[in-house]
Amino acid sequence: MAERPARKPRKAHTARVVRTERLTPHMQRVVFGGDGLAGFAAGTCTDHYVKLLFPPAEGITYPEPFDLDRIREELPREQWPVTRTYTVRAWDPEVRELTLDFVLHGDEGLAGPWAMRVRPGDTIRFLGPGGAYAPDPDADWHLLAGDESALPAIAAALEALPDGARVRAFVEVAGPEEEQKIDSDAEVVWLHRGDRPVGQALVEAVRALRFPEGRVHAFVHGEAACVKELRRLLRVEHQIPREDLSISGYWRLGHNEDGWQASKREWNARIEVEQEGAAPSAA
Repeated sequence: MAERPARKPRKAHTARVVRTERLTPHMQRVVFGGDGLAGFAAGTCTDHYVKLLFPPAEGITYPEPFDLDRIREELPREQWPVTRTYTVRAWDPEVRELTLDFVLHGDEGLAGPWAMRVRPGDTIRFLGPGGAYAPDPDADWHLLAGDESALPAIAAALEALPDGARVRAFVEVAGPEEEQKIDSDAEVVWLHRGDRPVGQALVEAVRALRFPEGRVHAFVHGEAACVKELRRLLRVEHQIPREDLSISGYWRLGHNEDGWQASKREWNARIEVEQEGAAPSAA
């Protein structure tokens, strides 16, 4: 049996905080720059994401040059960097500035509290970018739906679409204070959650939508249980082909990212079998 080629080492970028901005009570923007972004490049995907690397405890330092694969081979697991995934809200290659928006939950979590306390000059390492979706210019209309976690990607998609594009965009947020200005002529339906469960308002709004004629290209992301219901609506009831649908749970209620990522593949496979009555595809 031929040996597999060695996996190319994953290159980590080092970003320096340039400035921060509180967009809404629960959304913090951090703009990064610096020479460490010289090798970073994002393409046309509007759902590009990076994986931030956080030391699991204060006082842990890593040898230079930083090599994540070597760290995982040589150091005990409890010293490995902890990853958190965030959508690229914007990338300006001319000035080499990367913008990420963080949903805040007070002192809960890892990345949110970090984003609240960072100051210009602070640095962080990250991997990426990844990403797979951009609005298809050949689609007759576009459906964009998600909660706060999907808002950066939805906003990036809206801003990438030409003026006059046919769009139905729904974003569920806690309340009116969480709405944001997006540089697009498309109308965004802001759904105020209030005391209702996460995702309930979003599912109701998309279910009530009268679908326009023609081929739709859909982007639906957010809390996993909500996305499950919307997937059934779009794939089973509306028969939208897989290739015209970008849909995934960015997070799951009651799980941190480590727990969700560990179970996400199995969750998705089970849903596909339940909703389509067939073995999951290899894709």
